[in-house]
Amino acid sequence: METDKLSELEYAAWQGFLLAHDRIWRAIEAGLAPLNVSMAEYGVLALLGEAGRKGMRMSDLAQRSLMTSGGFTRLADRLERRGLIERRRSADDGRGFEAVLTREGKALLRKAWRQQYGDLRTLFFDRLTDEDLRNLTEVWTRLDPEAGTEHAEGSS
Repeated sequence: METDKLSELEYAAWQGFLLAHDRIWRAIEAGLAPLNVSMAEYGVLALLGEAGRKGMRMSDLAQRSLMTSGGFTRLADRLERRGLIERRRSADDGRGFEAVLTREGKALLRKAWRQQYGDLRTLFFDRLTDEDLRNLTEVWTRLDPEAGTEHAEGSS
């Protein structure tokens, strides 16, 4: 059975992406480890940090964190047991729940942000020019399945 193969350029681009992602992810994960924060936990804490004092609906948080509902519930339970988040009834409709950072959660998030931003600068941003970053931003936009095909058609 014959299959289409990737060209050398396609293979190099794909492998480069995978290897760079893996190396950067592992380094950031290692930087957060002394804070006792996994990447999934950091992602949820960061979303809540961006949401501010009002917090975020649990359903929106689960969707934005790209986790299954069961996996997200277990993660939220762990964060709540550690005193990093608090769940409360939604002020909007009283049916759903919202999560907010506790004082301890905010303090941990500030440390995690400092660590991650320093790592991102060293591992990624300091190695790229502004033009590189603009080009990458354009590429990520074109690869976004939500963006449609208008970008891909114009680049052939």
